[in-house]
Amino acid sequence: MNRARLVLAAFALTAAVDLACLAAGFDAGHTVAKPLLMPSLALWAALRRAPRPLLAALLFGWGGDVLLLSGAEPAFLAGMASFAAGHVCWLLLFRAHGSRYAVPRARAGLLALAYAGALVTTVALLWPDLPAGLRVPVAGYSLLLTAMAYGAGTRLGLYTGLGGALFLLSDTLIATGVAGWPQPPRPDFWIMLTYIAAQALLAGGALGALNARRAPAATYGEMRVA
Repeated sequence: MNRARLVLAAFALTAAVDLACLAAGFDAGHTVAKPLLMPSLALWAALRRAPRPLLAALLFGWGGDVLLLSGAEPAFLAGMASFAAGHVCWLLLFRAHGSRYAVPRARAGLLALAYAGALVTTVALLWPDLPAGLRVPVAGYSLLLTAMAYGAGTRLGLYTGLGGALFLLSDTLIATGVAGWPQPPRPDFWIMLTYIAAQALLAGGALGALNARRAPAATYGEMRVA
């Protein structure tokens, strides 16, 4: 087993431990496991020759993970800012390495309408119940997150698209909790389950798409050398 697979196995094990701790209500275990998730995923991506924006996106995600371990409002705002920087990195990755024609235009148009509708509806419903100091930051963050999810769904293929959608779902669950809406049992478990899957799908999907593009060039180069 090569180093990349070992690191990926470590990420999967850490994710399983974190989710098990959340399911069992063992907060101390979650506090230890959560900060290890994105560094291990970023190391795996680095071993797979990931572009810098992808690595930066995961590391900004790590910053957000650590900051959101605190329940204080300043830490929440700082964590949201760190995740926002990560979304900018994902958008830069999609712009630099994605294709405008990864999906048919009709499908891209429908996805744009769906995400725009979800954004407007969610912000409008949450707005009255959010703390006054969080309304504008949450609305701005939601716009950036939705743009990232749309880019993921239209630039690099199915897996990144699923990752973007799950990221949107995960953060929407957080926002409903901040707004004081009724929550499912163990809400942190569902937030982390969708978040971990989102980051893994974004990173894995992007690397899969990029490596698929590198392969024909490498093969052609080998043919020429031969």
